[in-house]
Amino acid sequence: MTSPAPAPVLLVIAHGSRDPRHAATVAALCARVRSLRAGPRVEAAFLDFNAPRVGQVLDRLAAEGSREVIALPLLLTRAFHAKADIPAVLREATARHPGLRVRQAEVLGPAPLLTRALERRLYEAGLRPGDRRSTGVVLASAGSTDPEAIAVIAEIAREWRHTGWCAVRPAFASAAFPGGFPRTEDAVRALRAEGVRRVAVAPYVIAPGRLPDRIARGAREAGADVLAEVLGPAPELARLLLRRYDEARARELTALTA
Repeated sequence: MTSPAPAPVLLVIAHGSRDPRHAATVAALCARVRSLRAGPRVEAAFLDFNAPRVGQVLDRLAAEGSREVIALPLLLTRAFHAKADIPAVLREATARHPGLRVRQAEVLGPAPLLTRALERRLYEAGLRPGDRRSTGVVLASAGSTDPEAIAVIAEIAREWRHTGWCAVRPAFASAAFPGGFPRTEDAVRALRAEGVRRVAVAPYVIAPGRLPDRIARGAREAGADVLAEVLGPAPELARLLLRRYDEARARELTALTA
């Protein structure tokens, strides 16, 4: 009797950072994914700064006999890295290894599980569910010049506002992203000026680093009442990785049977 083919490898692709907390957070998130499901095999790789790089991991997987990989961008919006950098790296690797099939999964956001993870971090930072109506939230992301990414973050803020928060305002870590949102500190001050009693900052960021630190600094400088931690290895985020993996597998099966 022929044994079933192994599940595709889940390759989590992070951007990478000189800050050692970034790689440690990616490792913790992958460990949580493994704890939720016995399979698939979960590997992590980085586009820059950290090792192993994406090509190195794919070379190793091909040498070990792996035949299928689902590459999952550890990104919250579909911006330049998801549209250009990652596809280019994957094409280079598959050109070297024709027997290795690599499919790129969708980015993580938007998704209700991300909103739940944001709220988890806010509650861990001291808010209570009963505080929603008197609390304005600054949804602070690292930043992007991609119009699609900016529109998605704005829509997330609008949808989140409808769940009972006094206000939800999108913000960027810095003003270095033209056409985007105000800085974290400016969004906090704007809510204060509008009479919002309590202001919380929710970093829409997966791992620590330079820009998340800038978000935290802006929140403190503007006197935010609550500053949540980055999403990190939140259980909701780990479940979302597996959901994107399953969706990529389902699309492949649909294509094969169509």
